[in-house]
Amino acid sequence: MSDSATPATEQQWGKPDRGHLIGRGGLWLAKWSLVLVAISLAAFILGWVVEELWVIILPVLLAIVVSTVLWPPTRAMTKRGIPPAAAAGLTLILFISILAGVIAGIVPSIVSQAPELGNKATQGINQVQDWLKGPPINLQDEQIDNAVQTIVSKVQESASTIATGVFTGVSTAGSLLVTMGLVMVLCFFFIKDGPRFIPWLHQVSGRRAGVHIEAVLVRMWDTLGGFIRTQALVSLIDAVFIGAGLLILGVPLAPVLAILTFIGGFIPIVGAFVAGALAVLVALVANGLTTALIVLGIIIAVQQIEGNVLQPILQSKSMKLHAVVVLLAVTAGGSVFGIVGAFLAVPVAAVAAVVVRYLGEQIDHRATEPDAVPTEGSHKLSDRTDSEDPGSEDDENSAGDDLEGRSESSTDHV
Repeated sequence: MSDSATPATEQQWGKPDRGHLIGRGGLWLAKWSLVLVAISLAAFILGWVVEELWVIILPVLLAIVVSTVLWPPTRAMTKRGIPPAAAAGLTLILFISILAGVIAGIVPSIVSQAPELGNKATQGINQVQDWLKGPPINLQDEQIDNAVQTIVSKVQESASTIATGVFTGVSTAGSLLVTMGLVMVLCFFFIKDGPRFIPWLHQVSGRRAGVHIEAVLVRMWDTLGGFIRTQALVSLIDAVFIGAGLLILGVPLAPVLAILTFIGGFIPIVGAFVAGALAVLVALVANGLTTALIVLGIIIAVQQIEGNVLQPILQSKSMKLHAVVVLLAVTAGGSVFGIVGAFLAVPVAAVAAVVVRYLGEQIDHRATEPDAVPTEGSHKLSDRTDSEDPGSEDDENSAGDDLEGRSESSTDHV
């Protein structure tokens, strides 16, 4: 009996035990749960640090974005023998002059046409009141007066809140001027000393880490610059066509609305919607319902051409982000950091996607290495030691020389 039971027992113990498999799966699940918890905690801490240091981080981010626009002319001047400081200064002065010219062109138009828009708005309100009095609504004057009185009383009750908001707005305006001044200073140093950044990182991080840091930073810079240039081109096309339509229809503040359309184009999806809604509202108040509907049709047509033709062609090479990712990034950035967050959301998402793609490439590369997937004639790296590889020192020296060459060539990117 014992002889016949032994093979059965061995065969039974030779199979994987169910409890062992469940325990191993539980350990795997627990390990990855702890990993996810640690990543979530790190993300929470990073978000808290960003929120606390937002006053410092915001000028740096804006300066990096602006530097992607200012770097090409600066690089062109330095290649022609102009000193980096002079090239950066000339580029920055030209940029500020263009901004000042745009603002100088907008303000007089707003000041001259604001009273007319105010009168048209009053007439529009009176027309709405007359419409409410007629069929099918048939409101009485007392009901309209009560509604107006309710609104006025609410405004009076909120007087303290409005006053606080005014003072907060004044403080915000002062903070905005300080932030923009700091952005200009940072831009000057970024475009002047940018080529020295990657060699300095190589010295700090070492050769092995420096290769990866250089590759990621160069890709980030190319992606960010491509996004800004592409979005500027798309926004310019939108502003030209929508502005031309507004001018033909005789809508007031057409140049101002065109510039707002150009600026709003840098906030994908949301910015175009807000700028288009503002243009339709001005057309409705100033020119009536028919003109407003025509403006709405022009904006929808331009946005459809942009979304279905221009952006897929131009942005596919620069960002490679799905529309859902863009929408969620803009929503999250806008809800947390307001308009500035919505503006920076897509560049940050694009840069984060670059890091994720690079990590994926490295994982795929490691997964297909000879030590991971043995092939015919391959040797495991674990079997190679320094004593068995007398040429390892020469390989390291050659890798270092190659890295130095890459550092010099990467100065054109940063």
